[in-house]
Amino acid sequence: MGLGGISIWQLLIILVIVVLIFGTKRLKSLGGDLGGALKSFRKAMDQDEDKTKSSKTDEQGRIENGGKADAEFAEEHEKEAAGKERHG
Repeated sequence: MGLGGISIWQLLIILVIVVLIFGTKRLKSLGGDLGGALKSFRKAMDQDEDKTKSSKTDEQGRIENGGKADAEFAEEHEKEAAGKERHG
């Protein structure tokens, strides 16, 4: 017994029938198309994962800055530094 009650001989017979029906060229192009689709799917998943990590990092920066946007925090920080230089 093989996979799920199907023996190797039955799988080989099914493979031969599929090759006879579709031909090797069509199966080769189908395999290439399937591989390209998987590659593009993985690329999209990686990009989505990068965006998620990036947004989490931005959110963490905002939390550390007291909930202010990065530009506002930078301006406020520059003003404080300038004030400290004047006083001392």
